[in-house]
Parts: sequence; structure tokens; C-alpha cells
Amino acid sequence: MGSHSLLAKAYDSLGASAESTPVGITVAADPAVVASTTQLAVQQGKSATYDVKLSTQPSANVTVTTARTGGNTGLSVTGGASLTFTPSNWSTAQKVTLTADSSGTGAATFESTAPGHGKAAVTVTQIAASKAYGARFLELYGKITNPANGYFSPEGIPYHSVETLIVEAPDHGHETTSEAYSYLLWLQAMYGKITSDWTKFNGAWEIMEKYMIPTHADQPTNSFYTASKPATYGPEEDTPQQYPTALDPSVPVSSDPLAGELKSAYNTDDVYGMHWIQDVDNTYGFGNTPGGKCEAGPTETGPSYVNTFQRGPQESVWETVPQPTCDASKYGGKNGYLDLFTGDKSYAKQCKYTTAPDADARAVQAAYWADLWAKQQGKGSAVSGTVAKAAKMGDYLRYAMYDKYFKKIGNCVGPSSCPAGTGKDASHYLMSWYYAWGGSTDTSGGWAWRIGSNFAHSGYQNPLATYALSAHADLKPKSSTGAADWSKSLQRQMEFYRWLRSDEGAIAGGSTNSWAGRYATPPAGKSTFYGMYYDQQPVYHDPPSNQWFGFQAWSMERVAEYYQQTGNAAAKAVLDKWVKWALSKTTINPDGTYQIPSTLQWSGQPDTWNPSSPGANSGLHVTVADYTNDVGVAAAYAKTLTYYGAKSGDAKAKSTAKALLDGMWSNYQDSLGVAVPETRSDYSRFDDSVYVPSGWTGKTPNGETIDSSSLSYNYVNDAAYNASYDIWLDPTPRTDGVNRTEIMIWLNKVGPIQPIGSPVGNAGVGGRDWQVWSGSNGMNDVLSFVAPSAITSWSFDVMDFVRQTVSRGLAQNNWYMTSVQAGFEPWQNGAGLGVNSFSSTVNTGSSGDPGGPGGPGDPGGSTACKVAYGANSWQGGFTAAVTITNTGSSRVSGWKLAFTLPSGQQITNAWNANMSGSSGAVTASNMAHNAEIAAGGQVTFGFQGTSSGAFARASGFSLNGTACTTV
Repeated sequence: MGSHSLLAKAYDSLGASAESTPVGITVAADPAVVASTTQLAVQQGKSATYDVKLSTQPSANVTVTTARTGGNTGLSVTGGASLTFTPSNWSTAQKVTLTADSSGTGAATFESTAPGHGKAAVTVTQIAASKAYGARFLELYGKITNPANGYFSPEGIPYHSVETLIVEAPDHGHETTSEAYSYLLWLQAMYGKITSDWTKFNGAWEIMEKYMIPTHADQPTNSFYTASKPATYGPEEDTPQQYPTALDPSVPVSSDPLAGELKSAYNTDDVYGMHWIQDVDNTYGFGNTPGGKCEAGPTETGPSYVNTFQRGPQESVWETVPQPTCDASKYGGKNGYLDLFTGDKSYAKQCKYTTAPDADARAVQAAYWADLWAKQQGKGSAVSGTVAKAAKMGDYLRYAMYDKYFKKIGNCVGPSSCPAGTGKDASHYLMSWYYAWGGSTDTSGGWAWRIGSNFAHSGYQNPLATYALSAHADLKPKSSTGAADWSKSLQRQMEFYRWLRSDEGAIAGGSTNSWAGRYATPPAGKSTFYGMYYDQQPVYHDPPSNQWFGFQAWSMERVAEYYQQTGNAAAKAVLDKWVKWALSKTTINPDGTYQIPSTLQWSGQPDTWNPSSPGANSGLHVTVADYTNDVGVAAAYAKTLTYYGAKSGDAKAKSTAKALLDGMWSNYQDSLGVAVPETRSDYSRFDDSVYVPSGWTGKTPNGETIDSSSLSYNYVNDAAYNASYDIWLDPTPRTDGVNRTEIMIWLNKVGPIQPIGSPVGNAGVGGRDWQVWSGSNGMNDVLSFVAPSAITSWSFDVMDFVRQTVSRGLAQNNWYMTSVQAGFEPWQNGAGLGVNSFSSTVNTGSSGDPGGPGGPGDPGGSTACKVAYGANSWQGGFTAAVTITNTGSSRVSGWKLAFTLPSGQQITNAWNANMSGSSGAVTASNMAHNAEIAAGGQVTFGFQGTSSGAFARASGFSLNGTACTTV
């Protein structure tokens, strides 16, 4: 019963799936009146409408009556007060019109009722005649909070997205993050500003506290924490393949200076901060539900804490291993998931949590505005309890200011030689990427740990929250040094922005006190900020963390709010140059659509910081690689310009902010809110292999096997050889004689040797690029994948290569894999060559389709084909949709469509295909999900581009080398 979100999910023959846009439905126990919204705004002297209909076909006419049942008397029903629904039009919406008088403000409740039917209630808020944007906000708020639209779980937890198929930092749309909770707080603070109703803001904090801040039962052994020994050192490595890393208790760590004063202030050993990610629907099945549940399993119905990233800067979201926050070794391998990440002598049942400081700071930021706006309404007491909790959260957030192991800040090289900090000299006073804590779950003899982080990213800084925690009375922390620490942090953050400001005005990456995460020696000549090294892409490299314009907009929004509230000169100086640069890269089209920066590219580095005489940074540069109309980034950018324009009076900033907001509202609304389609070329990475160490095997809570085929080689010079991994396939389960097809994975080749056959193209398989050769040795077919550079060790799924072989017609889905081998073919010399390790885990099962192709390649074969080419052009640009029809009698397994673009046209992005070339002769090839075209079937892809001169269509289409007819 109640409101629900319904969507359709389709699956293809290879197991890939896609979902439709959700549709809201209401399931009622009895017949009911259904309203189109639960929230509505009406400006003074104006009218607004909402729709009503019936949930069930009646047997006779039904009259629906709408009236105000309480609240603001300046609102009244002026149309549709009595509506008749018949057995034939019961599901056709009819409008109720509400009108506001010319002077009042406040909310009223209107109920639409009918005999024998459940009622529909709508909260209507009268706002000032000039508040058009307030009316828009409440309309959008009604869509977001409508349960049928799918933004929230039954518990009221905000999903990361309405859709479930999404891969960003979370790898599932119905996960949530502390970021989503912080934006919910901001949403409800704005609702309180407009309606004077602060119950929803307080309720949002209560939901966050219940589900996203670990309870005492979730962190039960903090009383065993020893501040003088906060954690055991463990080095970070560059790639997932270098994990697990061994803990090293011989490396000295320093004392935690915060634990004592936090316990004194709040009379608890527990940490008050949000864990950063949660599996709201318990999709992964760990069942780590807040309140002390530890691996309760897939049947647990509540939300579940999870962890993901933990294996170095090269670990992308496509390569993470989802893992439980509380690991009792019930799932995973013999040590649960723990030995995938750290090497230790033994493993105990334990919990571990990580805070994203930008989200906790954003929660403080929302509390600051809520406190300010509530006081302006004379309702400060309505939010005072929640604001005090935000101050407490800010007190614990100081852990993000500290070196990971509380070592001294500056020139910190060598894990053992880098000196330990003494008190506050272990603090860099910046917002780092995380702080983390955990411990055993055995309360009879436990242990606990806490760490900070060495990587500070410009996008995570928050001067507004820092200002609030240092100077706003209601948000000053209770601890003895909290406010003073935040005051110093405010100064340090503004210096940080100035240090990272490029010659053009954009803000570069950040800094680290531990090069490579293991206190390594940085490259010679690396510039510094208070002894911390410049890091162009702090924390993650795939993709580079400095390239997204959203971090610019997020961070500058906070600077602009701080500037608007205080008039701070340092904030204005940073904003003046940044806004000028950003506006120069912004396009507002006549129809209200827009283009703002998306991907940034960086070169050079800042000058070493001199607080008394900052450098000009003439060698630090940024360029814009591509542009976007992303509404989330545009909204943050518009807020930046709004706050900056309000304080500085900059007319262009104000007009551009208005144009962005109006453009989104006019062009990008739908039934669920405001959104634009997004092209995700990285979705081709769904087939990327996830590294699992050699010999490691285990099970997920849902029963899937976790394992890996892996190998490690030792190479020599002064020889001629190839190092290969062989996979043999045959139509029969033979154990002797010659197999039909041999797959050779050439991990290295030295000297003038080459595979059998000839090169037929390139392919992406197992997350790596390969040159593909095909031929026969006279006895069997050979398909070879040649690595462009030597691979000394690797863990991968052999089925990625099998799927490629099937897609190229050299094997069939019902064949057998008869053997796998690893070794060398030495042609000359070769003493010292060796296979250090080689393992392969085989999952037995029924024969049949092994899955879709492992990735795009250069398929063989030809077919009869027809191409439909449709285009939409405007001055300077165009989009094209291309539909390929297989007019032959057999299916196409893997396709490449070659064609020629007219002179002056250039492709800038594409969807549903991988593009080779951008102008003149180009080729589109299949992605993993659309490699098959059945006989008579179709596949469609598209692209966007720039053009000059008169627009003309592409021509000369050929599919896998065969010319196609064009329609």
C-alpha cells in the first residue's frame, strides 16, 4: 500500500539489462482520491493548480470536493471545488485551482475528498509576489519528495539516484552517500526558509543520525582506543595488483591530540561522523544494518553499511571490491574480505568506517543557513537542537586536518625517518579526503584505531562551514580547542586556494604530506605548500581527480557564500579571477540552453608557497577539453555566481546565474524533476576485470564466486622469446590430440618474433588494450592478443578472451575449454626465464552461452546491410543518429561501420559506439552491450559534432568491409 515507483527492466540474450524511466503509482487499500503533488506554492495575487483523479473505476458518478482544512486563510479554492468523475473518465485528471490574496504568507492544507474514498492532502504555501524562484523550488520540492517518484527508500533515506543502473563513486544507484544526506539537509533548510516549517530539516538530521552515523552498537570498542598508538602503519600502493599490503608495526606513529578533549566535551568514546556509503536496499546482501547488525545477510531488510575503494589511486570504480564495514568472515574468503587489502599475521572480527569530510562540512554548512534563516523568522529555537549536533559533527571533523599517522607536517619523506608530530604540528589544517576509524567487535578485550588523511583536494575545502565553526556562536564546538582550530583552518584554506590558483584563474588539484601514500621521495623540483608537496591529481588517477569542473563549482560556491556573508578580501580576490575565467568559458544560447566546462586539462605547477609574497603561478595552466549541460554542476555554478554577484555587484555574474537557472527550468524539466541525458563512454568498462590475488577465492553473500586466474613472470634481456598464457578450446571435451582453437595471450615478446597469422586490429579485453593477430598453424586456428608492453603479473578472467574468440567466429558457445597453460616459447638464449606463479580457478557449470563479447575489437566476417542516417544541424554544430540493419541471413557478431564525414565536420562525442577518428574517414565499432546484430535486426548509435559551411550528410558506409545501401 502507499506510493511506489514502477519501472520496466529489459534483458538481452547476453544478460545485459536496462531500465525505463520510473513512473509513480499509488496503491490504495480502498478507493482513493489521488493528487498530482503533495506540495504547491502560490505567489501573492496569483493562482496555481494541481490535478486530481480517482484510483479505482467507480460503479457510479463520484463527486470530489476540495476545501482548505487549516492554515493560511489567504489561500482559497477558486476552481474545481467540486468535480464529478464518472465510470468512463475516472482516471482522467481534472484541475483544482487555488488563489492567494495580495498580502498574506504562510501555508495551508487543502484536502480533496469523496464519499467512500480516501482523501488526498496538499500543502500549499503562499509566498511573496516577487518570489518566482521560491515557487519553482516548491514545485520541484514536491516532485522530489513525492514517494512515487523514487528518490527515497521506505525509511526516508535518499537514494544516490532514482535509477539503479549508475556508476559514479557509488556503483549502484540505490546506494546512498553522506553527500546525498548532506544535500537532503540543504533541501530541507531551503524548505524551512520558504515555508517557515523547520520540522523537515530536523527530521532530515534525525534520519541521517539514525542511519548514516554509526551507533555505539556499530562501533562498540572505542573505549579501548589508545591515543598514543592510534593505528598501525600500512603503506599505500599505486595499483590494485600491489595489494594486499603488509602492516608494519615497526614504523613509528604519533599521538592523537583530539581524542581526550572530544571525550571530555561529549562524554563518549564514540565518533560522531557519517560513514560515506550505504547499500540502502541491501543489494549486495551484507546486512550490516545500523544498530549493530554484523553480516546479517541478504534477508536483512534494512540499509547496510558497505565499503569500496581501498587499493590505491589507480583503482577506479570499475575495479573495486564491495565489502562489509563489519567483517566477521562470514562472507568472502577464509579471512572475510580483510586479506584483499592488508597483510597481517591474523585477522579478527572487526568494523571500519570512513568519513567524507566534504559531506560532513556540507551538513554543517546547511545547519548554518538553517540557523540564520530560522532566526530571521524568529524561530531560532526550532532548530537549535539540530544546530548543536552540527557543531558536534564539526568538532570530530577536525580529524580530517591531520596527517594519516599523526606525523609532522612538511618535508615528510620516509615512513620511519619522517618525524612524529607533537600535538597540533601534525595538522595541516585543510579538509583532506577522509578520516577513518574502527576496531574489533569483541567488547571483552577489544582494540580500536583512528587515522587522518594526507591528501588535501581543493574541491573538498569549505570556507563557509569553517567560518561557521570558528565564529558563529551556535556552531562553535564544545571542545577546548575546536573553535581555534577552525579559525586557523579558515586562514589556511584561503591560502590554499591562492596557492593553487592557475594563471587563468581556475583552482588546481591539491597537496599531500605523504607522497604516493607511503611517504616516498617526490619528484625533484616539486613545489610545496607549508612543506606539503603539490599533487596535480590527489587521491585518484582513473579518471584524474583534478579534471572535473564540478569540483571547481562546488568549492567556489562555498568561497562565494563565505564572501557574501563576510566580505572577506582574500575570498574576493580568489573569486574575481575565477569568475572571470569561468564566464569566459560559458555559453548561453538564444533558446536558454547552455554549455559550461566539463573536463579540464592541467600543465605545470604552482610556485612554492610564500605567505608574505605569493607567487604569480605563471607556469600553472588549465585548458577546457570539453563542455557539458549537466544540471547538477550548472546549479552549483549558478549558486557561486549568485552569491558572488550579490556581494560584488558584478552584473555579468548575476545575469549568467539567472540565465542558467531559467535555462534549466525552461528546457530540462520532466515529471521527476530537472535532468539531462548523459553520454557515458566509460560504460564500456563494465567488462573490466577486478583484480583478486592469486589463489584467493570466496563467496559473496548472494552466492557469487570471487576468484581469479593469475600469473607472474620473471623476464630476462639478451634473448628472443614470447611469454604467453594459452587457452585451448574444442567442440569436444578431449584431453589429448589437437584442439580446434588456441588463444594465445602474449604478455611479453623480446626479439624479432611474432604471432601466427597476421594482425587484424586492436581490442580492449580484460581492461587492457591488445593488438590482435589471427591465423592457422596448419593444425588449428590461433587467435593471439599481444600486449603493447610487458606484463609481469596479472589477475584476470579468461572468459573475457573466450568471449572475444566466440564473437570472431573461432569458437562457439557450446564448446569446451580443455586446458590453460602459462610459459615461454624461447627462440634464442632465455636462461633465467621463469613463471613465478600460475593459478586458475574454474567454475564448473552447464555448457552454453559464456556471455557477451569482452569488448570492442576488429571482428571478421561480412554481411549485407542497410544504413539509415538522420541528422539535426544548426550553425556550427550537429547531431546524427545512425541505424544499421542486418539484411543478411545470419547474425553479425561484432561490427565496424566505416564511413566518411564531409569536409569541415568533426565528431566531439558519441554514444552506443566506440569511434576511431573524428574527421574525414572514421569508424564506429560495437560496444560490449550491442556487439550482436541478429539477421533482420538493427543497432543504433549516435554522435555530436562541430561543422563549418553548408551541412552535408556522411557517406560511403561499409559494415565489416561490405558496402551498405543508404536510406
